[in-house]
Amino acid sequence: MAPSLDDDSSLFNFVVRDGNGVKGMVDSGLSKVPKPYIQPPKERIDKQNATRHEHAPIDFSRLNGPDHDEVVKEIVAAAETLGFFQLVNHGVPIDLLETLKDAAYNFFGQPFENKAVYHKQVSPSPLVKYGTSFNPEKEKALEWKDYISMVYTNDAEALQQWPKECREAVLEYLKTSMNMVRKLLGVLMENLGAELDDSKIDALIGMKMVNMNFYPTCPNPDLTVGVGCHSDMGTLTILLQDGIGGLYVKIEEEMDNIGKKAEWVEISPISGALVINIGDALQILSNGRYKSAEHRVRTTNRKSRVSIPIFTTPKPTEKIAPLPQVVEKDGMAHYRELVFADYMKNFFGIAHDGKKSLDFAKINSASC
Repeated sequence: MAPSLDDDSSLFNFVVRDGNGVKGMVDSGLSKVPKPYIQPPKERIDKQNATRHEHAPIDFSRLNGPDHDEVVKEIVAAAETLGFFQLVNHGVPIDLLETLKDAAYNFFGQPFENKAVYHKQVSPSPLVKYGTSFNPEKEKALEWKDYISMVYTNDAEALQQWPKECREAVLEYLKTSMNMVRKLLGVLMENLGAELDDSKIDALIGMKMVNMNFYPTCPNPDLTVGVGCHSDMGTLTILLQDGIGGLYVKIEEEMDNIGKKAEWVEISPISGALVINIGDALQILSNGRYKSAEHRVRTTNRKSRVSIPIFTTPKPTEKIAPLPQVVEKDGMAHYRELVFADYMKNFFGIAHDGKKSLDFAKINSASC
């Protein structure tokens, strides 16, 4: 039964609690954005005033050759400034990336009953959660997004418990990305003067989760957001975009050839590339040298969009704090030591609100 678009409670139950999602609402027929999805003016994305990030992607294959030092400089410079960069020749097969995008469209194209099986209240597996928006019970305005989230424990459980429509492709995507992730983390840690052994790297990327995000067409993208302003909580995020675009990153400090402080730049899709972004855990470990990027996603009225991020995060039991080598150089720690499970609880307990989640770890954050 289609919801009443003018009854906020009815709409919320249909989209969120019953598991129809934004796609179910769109498929029921609508010509305007319902009130619960209209963002406050300051949260809307002004596409006309945003610039495009036109920097060439980093060719990751050059890391193993005579251009090693130059590639390291490119990676470090991106991590210290925008917190986002794109990689090509990353080692993940291009045909697998295309298969992934097809799998995402196929999953979200199913009848809602097939997807709602994995609704967080009823999912047969603690590793799989289907939902919409980020924290709908606490958001002032809902996000125009549905998602399926898959936590990785081991291959056997993934192949048994993840949705059959996508599990093989998603698992292959995750596994083939890990060599790239480990190399990136090694480069970034070495630049800070810390050489981590395999067990420490494993601890920093010990929890892995893959999301498939679906952004249905929207009658008025200027009023909505696909994802609100936030930074990712983990170590590194690997993102596959489709060709439609809509990912925007906020500039923390004025940067030559990119933009001014607080401006937004669009990370334009590049065929065959993966987008890498720094997470909060890595900003904490680097004592603020590496920037977890504040980003958001715009909706579109042209065609539905998908994105597929891999979130690598420290194990929940892992204690994280600024590396002593960095604190010694900086003269003081800007973040306190904390158990990552506590950071996760805080992150998921609030609505998206820029980089406010990092305040939980800041020393003297109350006076910032």
